[in-house]
Amino acid sequence: QVQLVESGGGLVQPGGSLRLSCAASGNYFSINAMGWYRQAPGQQRELVAVIPSGGSTNYADSVKGRFTISRDSAKDTVYLQMNSLKPEDTAVYYCNARIKRGVWNNPNDYWGQGTQVTVSS
Repeated sequence: QVQLVESGGGLVQPGGSLRLSCAASGNYFSINAMGWYRQAPGQQRELVAVIPSGGSTNYADSVKGRFTISRDSAKDTVYLQMNSLKPEDTAVYYCNARIKRGVWNNPNDYWGQGTQVTVSS
């Protein structure tokens, strides 16, 4: 079993900040990339930011300069620091991890349950 548990969502005023966390647990060999996606009502799920096990991070253009993704590999945890939040950032945010269950397995995508972020005055 592999679990991704998210925390840190909530209601914040425009211009405010939130920090999301996502911790992976269970039986697996390794975690490749970890990232965050979001889905607003009536919209498709979209990539927010991704951080591979090695290499550079990648951000959606809409969040560049405002959001920062980071990762604690020792804790198998990924974070998303969100600053200067806008109403259009309102969405359910999902954690994603690409995980190898065994050394000979191909990696598969796993998802958290989602956490609501609402930006409103």
